[in-house]
Amino acid sequence: MSQRATPPFRADHVGSLLRPAALKDARAKFAKGEIDAAALKAVEDREIEKVIKKQQDVGLQLATDGEFRRSWWHFDFFRELQGVTMVPMPAIKFHGVETKSEGILIDGKVGFAGHSHLEHFKFLKAHCNVTPKMTIPAPSTFHFRQGRARVSKDAYPDIDVFFDDIAETWRKAIRAFYDAGCRYLQLDDTAWAMMCDPHEREESVKRGDDPNKLPAIYAQVTRAALEGKPADMAITMHSCRGNFRSTWIAEGGYEFVAAELLGNTNLDGYFLEYDSDRAGGFEPLRFFPKGKKQLVLGLVTSKSGRLESKDDIKRRIDEATKYVALDQLCLSPQCGFASTEEGNVLAEDEQWAKLRMIVELADEVWGRY
Repeated sequence: MSQRATPPFRADHVGSLLRPAALKDARAKFAKGEIDAAALKAVEDREIEKVIKKQQDVGLQLATDGEFRRSWWHFDFFRELQGVTMVPMPAIKFHGVETKSEGILIDGKVGFAGHSHLEHFKFLKAHCNVTPKMTIPAPSTFHFRQGRARVSKDAYPDIDVFFDDIAETWRKAIRAFYDAGCRYLQLDDTAWAMMCDPHEREESVKRGDDPNKLPAIYAQVTRAALEGKPADMAITMHSCRGNFRSTWIAEGGYEFVAAELLGNTNLDGYFLEYDSDRAGGFEPLRFFPKGKKQLVLGLVTSKSGRLESKDDIKRRIDEATKYVALDQLCLSPQCGFASTEEGNVLAEDEQWAKLRMIVELADEVWGRY
């Protein structure tokens, strides 16, 4: 058994990191008009350089930019797609807390014609001595929480055409990131895991969709988005039940989606959260195909600063090997530490302690590379 030289890595992480005080201060000043965009970018650049080095220093084989230039993990990507308008929307309700009141409408034909995230990736790559990892939302997420209700019937009288256009949009985005030098791309998703919650399926019906059909639809869209993917590019998917200020939306094991998600999406790796009982047991992993694909176990929580017991994590990994071979497993936090700029409720030192522990555990479980 050994570490991996290609992504996903034995010790990995989802992408977002807690925003440092200097960055939060600069973003607040920019929002008030006290500094201009160039001044904000200068702070972002400096803080991203620091966080890249920190990831390298704790022993990770990858680094992200912490999503430091974003307010949201998904809307900052969606807002630059063709056919999308950002509008005031009712806040997304998590357990005990609500997000900002923003959302999207799909009011035109969806497309990809360049994106600021490409420049963000180029900056990351230029300052990395390890593998630069880029994260963008998954195509499934572009539909699920909007549903048919927020897709214009003038633009898309036939919803199947909408799904075709989503796939084409993500195909173009994937190619653009590849051409920019990206070889490790992660698609961040909430749709797959949310569908495992009966309440979320009821909400999906209210939005005009049939949740029983969505797993097969999303699998098809994902496969189509990956068509033509270069062989030397690793594309993974992270799926979670909501992550905002250490709270969540949904709960329920992966059984409802496991066959389609794990067996029918052609991804190179899957990041699945398993940090609490809300994720259910490992039994749905029986659908994970044998071979080269990697299953990244999100056994370390990003929702609190409490450091897990290494022995407990090792026991959970051992339990997972009843369904997936150890050589096909990796380890990460269950989600990012700051899916939105507000961040989860823990200290930066606690965040780094968790990532350092994951690196140590990977060395102990899979051996040094």
